[in-house]
Amino acid sequence: MGTYRAAVITASDKGSEGLREDKSGRIVFEMLVEAGYEVVSRSILPDERDKLSAAMLKLCDSGKIDLIVTTGGTGFSPRDYTPEATLDICHRQAPGLAELMRAEGLKKTPRAMLSRGVAAIRGRTLIINLPGSPKGASENLGAVLPILDHGLEVLTDKGGECAQP
Repeated sequence: MGTYRAAVITASDKGSEGLREDKSGRIVFEMLVEAGYEVVSRSILPDERDKLSAAMLKLCDSGKIDLIVTTGGTGFSPRDYTPEATLDICHRQAPGLAELMRAEGLKKTPRAMLSRGVAAIRGRTLIINLPGSPKGASENLGAVLPILDHGLEVLTDKGGECAQP
């Protein structure tokens, strides 16, 4: 595995105002670092579609980020727009990652089916939406983390192909 550069974005009105500790963003950051990622950006933004999509767009188009992991904004609340913000800027979707996260979550709670998180690609950056709860974020990232290296290797053209010799 090469060293991949990652960014973590937490979507939280209260977190962006300093009224709530960003536990899920911290957990995602720690999991990525432990897995060997270089986390070069971590931010907390309000649950606003335009601000979220603009931040993701800037990170993707900088050419300096291989992976963006968002946490929060994937539920049914009227303020939850992280999946839509992601889809607003993506070139291609990666539905298998979101399907795996929901499938793994369903083994623990039926509420996992309520997550609307998506996974998508813009240029050579993969974006993955995680739930906002620390437990949900941890479990969802844990479900896909073992396969991300290969996907990023292919996406960033650092070697590897899907076909096995």
